[in-house]
Amino acid sequence: IYLALTFACGIAYWLVGMNIFDSIAHSMTTIATGGFSTYSSSIGHFQNPKIEIISIIFIVLGSIPFIAYLKFVKGDKKIFFKDVQIKGLIYILIFSVLLMFLYLIVYNKEYSLLENLRISAFNVVSILSGTGYVTTDFSLWGKFPLIFFLFLMFVGGCAGSTTCGIKIFRFQILGYFILNQIKKLVYPRGVFSIEYNNEKIGNTFIYSIITFIFIYFFIFFILAALLSLNGLDFVTSLSGSASAISNVGPGLGDIIGPNGNYSDLPSFSKLILSIFDNF
Repeated sequence: IYLALTFACGIAYWLVGMNIFDSIAHSMTTIATGGFSTYSSSIGHFQNPKIEIISIIFIVLGSIPFIAYLKFVKGDKKIFFKDVQIKGLIYILIFSVLLMFLYLIVYNKEYSLLENLRISAFNVVSILSGTGYVTTDFSLWGKFPLIFFLFLMFVGGCAGSTTCGIKIFRFQILGYFILNQIKKLVYPRGVFSIEYNNEKIGNTFIYSIITFIFIYFFIFFILAALLSLNGLDFVTSLSGSASAISNVGPGLGDIIGPNGNYSDLPSFSKLILSIFDNF
């Protein structure tokens, strides 16, 4: 399934304008949501809306649990519509794209509605999945996109996919747990269980998820503090930390933002980012 998606992505890239080498290289990093490009300006090098649309489609396909493809092949034709995690991914993508689209309509008046929609969709999908492809310097859009994209870095895609981040299912189960605790406060004698994809979730599994999220953010703040101590500014420290532990790639700000890279960082910062990136 992985190889089939990669092959289909490469063919699609080639059909819309990439040469053979670039189509092969970018197809491997698109399905892998790795984001490495053969050009310093990433996908923005091509200045081709069709290539951006192909990237969006196949990054989303790489963000879906691969077990869902297997279930589909084995006859479960409704798996993509009934899986809670996949539906969560789609809801987050729709909400995020619409939010950035509305923001760009107000902020970025030099582009048409369709261009703003494409730009919004591409950057949201790229950051949420952890791919890290870029076509434009979104750090020039103002403060709101920086904060919003920082949040998306933590979320990531679906478990069992090639994406990075905490993963959607953990946030979903954490949400169910919080709602369950509220119900217990309202109905002290009630007995409530948590179900996910029609399966009951035990307390041990829920506590492991809470522990994972706590440790994740604990490491994030430790790394951000170390980067700050090394002289980096607030935005670079936070986004660099989030990018490293979420394996996103580009950060935010002038140094490691969409049009920057990590080459200008102090040696100590590069070292600790490399160490925490392997966590």
